[in-house]
Formats: sequence, structure tokens, C-alpha cells
Amino acid sequence: MTMQGSMKKRAILAVTSILAASVLLIGCSSGGGQYIDGIYEGSAQGAKSKIKVSVEVKGDKINNIQIVEHGETQSIIDAAIDVTIPEIIQEQSTEDIDVISGASKSSEAIVEAVESALSGAKK
Repeated sequence: MTMQGSMKKRAILAVTSILAASVLLIGCSSGGGQYIDGIYEGSAQGAKSKIKVSVEVKGDKINNIQIVEHGETQSIIDAAIDVTIPEIIQEQSTEDIDVISGASKSSEAIVEAVESALSGAKK
């Protein structure tokens, strides 16, 4: 395994661990969230195509985000998906989400698409 592959696996493991911990913390928190439960779709322009997302709000909080459609380079969109989506779910917001080096247009588009979807979910 290359050093780069090993670093990528460690980064994915770290993100997965953070996501799992945040899900536990979110599940234990009390109080209402800022969103109305439901599934919302949004889209934004990436580097090569529109990126369409589906955002599930459950228990007044962002529960899941999926990429529904894109025409981006797969390895680039994968990098954005692996980091950007867990960060949005952890933060329960699209504010101050860092773009991914080498996948900046795709990660920006994911953030914008989620913002677009959530605009219809706000209380």
C-alpha cells in the first residue's frame, strides 16, 4: 500500500469516527432543531456539472445527505463526499465548511446544494 493510500485510509477512518461520535451526541441532545422533518432536494454547479443532493431532516436535524446526480470526475467528487458531507452533518450547518483541496469546486457545490435544499426546511 502506498503512503498516500495509507493516509487516505487514516483520514477516512478519522472522519468516520468523528461522524459516529457526532451521531451519538446528536441523538443524546435535547431541544428542537432548526429544520422541519422531511426530504429536500437542491442543486448547484460543480466543476463539470450540476450536483444534485437529497437532504433528510429527521428529529429537526440534518440526518443524511446523499448525492443524487452529478457528472463530476468520480475521484474528485468522492473526496468531497468523504469530508464535506460528514462535516455538514456534524456541524448541522453549511456555515464555515472548509472546501477540499483538489476538489474545491465540487465541495463548494455540495455545500451550496445542501443550502438550497435546506432553504425549504427552515422553521
